[in-house]
Amino acid sequence: MDNQVVMSKFHYLKVIDSSKLEEWSYSYLIERENKYNQDFEMIRIGDFLLLDRDVVIIEDEKKYNRVTVKINTNGVVKRDSEIGQNIGTKRQFLAKEGQFILSKIDARNGAFGIVPPELDGAIVTNDFPLFSINTDKVKPQFFFLLTGTKEFINFAKSCSSGTTNRQRIDVGMFLNQKIPLPEISIQENIVKNYFSKIEEANKKTEQAYQIEKNIEEYLFNYLGISERKNSMKKTGIQVVDFKNISAWGLDKILNNQQRSSSKYSLVSVEERPNICEDLFRGKSPKYKGSTDRYILNQKCNRWNKIDLSFVKAVDENWLNSIDSKFFTREGDILINSTGEGTIGRATCITKEYEGLLYDSHLLLLRLNKNLINPHFFVEIFNSKFGQNQVDEIKSAQATKQTELGISNLAKIKFPLPDDLSIQNQLVNQINSYRLELENLLKVSEDLVESAKKDFEKSIFSS
Repeated sequence: MDNQVVMSKFHYLKVIDSSKLEEWSYSYLIERENKYNQDFEMIRIGDFLLLDRDVVIIEDEKKYNRVTVKINTNGVVKRDSEIGQNIGTKRQFLAKEGQFILSKIDARNGAFGIVPPELDGAIVTNDFPLFSINTDKVKPQFFFLLTGTKEFINFAKSCSSGTTNRQRIDVGMFLNQKIPLPEISIQENIVKNYFSKIEEANKKTEQAYQIEKNIEEYLFNYLGISERKNSMKKTGIQVVDFKNISAWGLDKILNNQQRSSSKYSLVSVEERPNICEDLFRGKSPKYKGSTDRYILNQKCNRWNKIDLSFVKAVDENWLNSIDSKFFTREGDILINSTGEGTIGRATCITKEYEGLLYDSHLLLLRLNKNLINPHFFVEIFNSKFGQNQVDEIKSAQATKQTELGISNLAKIKFPLPDDLSIQNQLVNQINSYRLELENLLKVSEDLVESAKKDFEKSIFSS
């Protein structure tokens, strides 16, 4: 038998140097590939992390902050504050600022972090081991950044065992893992380069947020919008024109009196029905799995944006039975009608989202485009001016949800220039601002990605 045949026969055989047998585990030894930069000395994690078990015996009358660790290295945060008598596990451990912490269950999903100053003195259970860091050997930020890399998280998975979704990390195996550890000065430079890009990314994000704020200020100034606050309550009888009452309730009537425009009259669909071609609620769907036909819901309708990742499959025959007028057309406006945190979000449908159906938790407003630019309406409706009215006009339901509804939507007031060119000019200017905003956010996103790639390039071999 020649060598080629022998090689073919035993191509599943893998040879490992005995000096590298840190743990007897197939996943640890075979599935994990060591891609670390060999220019740096490989140091055991346990040589610079020391398990810190400062026991706390829970007292019934004392209040404690409790900690949780987010996956994907998204931070160590406060879970809640609780009185000792309501805490079942009486023997817990004290968290200290600067300690490294991991979640035994979610370490395989990147649940690592550094305890922040505000959680110094909080408590954790045995499921969240705490470690003091030898800062003479490793910079905490350097190690934290390393734990967020894909390679390190894959290693954490190889150290975890147990049933699906309940796999706990083997802390001993974790501490026995070796990582590349450059000299402190090199660690500092790597961290400095990383955070210089992150700082620049944050600046771009802040600039984008400022533009978002300026858009609303521009909108209000352009339309002469003002919303005065009731700094003092009037006493005695107050007279209000019946035509200005959009909803019954003293607070709603008084709030409405504080809303005005110095340039244009406030109108509503109810008062000016000629600006509206159609206004109706979506359909109660007939769901069916494993079809390529779907329906939109509240989660799909963001702030002037459609997200198809939340659609649900429906029966094709049922969908085909719906009158075509209900399907979205370019320029239609979809508005979330129910739900705390979702009610009132509006989106102007663009050409790419034509022909879609939406469920009964959404309203469709189809405006007369000869009289009003639908993008103009959405800008006002999604602004503080429109959303404050949504908050005031919505009514609590028996289901504890909130409901905007067709009749209430028709009462929403907004300033309307009769000249369509004035509306278009505002929309075009806001679109240019939004393009600048999106470019800034893209630059910020690219800087963050570049910072991550540069860090990984310095640690891992190509």
